[in-house]
Amino acid sequence: MLIIGIDPGITGSICFFEDGKIIDVVEMPNMAEGKKNKRQVNGAQIYHEIHKRIKNLEKKDIKVVIEQVAAMPGQGVTSMFNFGQSFGVLKGICAAMQIPMYFVRPAKWKKYFNLINSEKDASRTKAIEIFPHFSIQLSRKKDSNKADAILISSFFYETYKSED
Repeated sequence: MLIIGIDPGITGSICFFEDGKIIDVVEMPNMAEGKKNKRQVNGAQIYHEIHKRIKNLEKKDIKVVIEQVAAMPGQGVTSMFNFGQSFGVLKGICAAMQIPMYFVRPAKWKKYFNLINSEKDASRTKAIEIFPHFSIQLSRKKDSNKADAILISSFFYETYKSED
């Protein structure tokens, strides 16, 4: 089973995870928008990244797990709108591709890895502990989004297989 774990948002990441192993992790494809060059997710590139990895697989062997996001206190209206828009683009792409989607709240996967009330960078440390062979790809502080996608995938893999 291929699990596609997604940390949504303009700076998020997409992890391709199979049989307990990381196949690949990509930063969320994005592009400039409008006169001010604000960033937005690039739906066409997201589709391409997913499609090239699943084209030879049956839909029943693919699970997309997207972090279930919600408005956060202290964030501006515009940034929350953009975040929600990114989430909607991801849902739309997966729905159009007819790939089964699952949603997991941050509190649920973070609790599983004992990351509740920890700093953002703690997920990167945890991902390196669990997948030391992947540590080079997680060497920068900004790679915490990749780590989140990895841990979302790993969480689903660990908990979903126990429900089968």
